[in-house]
Amino acid sequence: MLFAQIHSNSIIGTWLNGEGTGKIEIYKTNSGHYAGKIIWLKEPIDPETGKPKLDKRNPDKSKRSNPTLGLVNMYGFTYNESEQDWENGKIYDPKNGKEYSCKISMKDNNAIKVRGYIGITLIGRTDTWTRLK
Repeated sequence: MLFAQIHSNSIIGTWLNGEGTGKIEIYKTNSGHYAGKIIWLKEPIDPETGKPKLDKRNPDKSKRSNPTLGLVNMYGFTYNESEQDWENGKIYDPKNGKEYSCKISMKDNNAIKVRGYIGITLIGRTDTWTRLK
């Protein structure tokens, strides 16, 4: 390994998604799981309404008026020391209102691979996120 040893808290921090459209703060919850929330959007204003973007595609109609900024879109991750990754989590995509199973692994100290999938990890998509200082 060319980078510092991975430990359970290695993913804590602020990350820029692969598209460069959002910053997600990953943190450890009181229950000991890892979660993430959207803390910045490249385009925070909805062009149709001129107001902050809302979670308007959420399948739960009661949540559609919630702002996208500040939304907890990742939760439930546990660290697997033998695999050196974070698993058993969920990731929510406010663009399409869908939630996926998710696994995170460190590429290096400043990059993580976030894999959202349906059912098994073979059916999914991986995005590389970059750590922000």
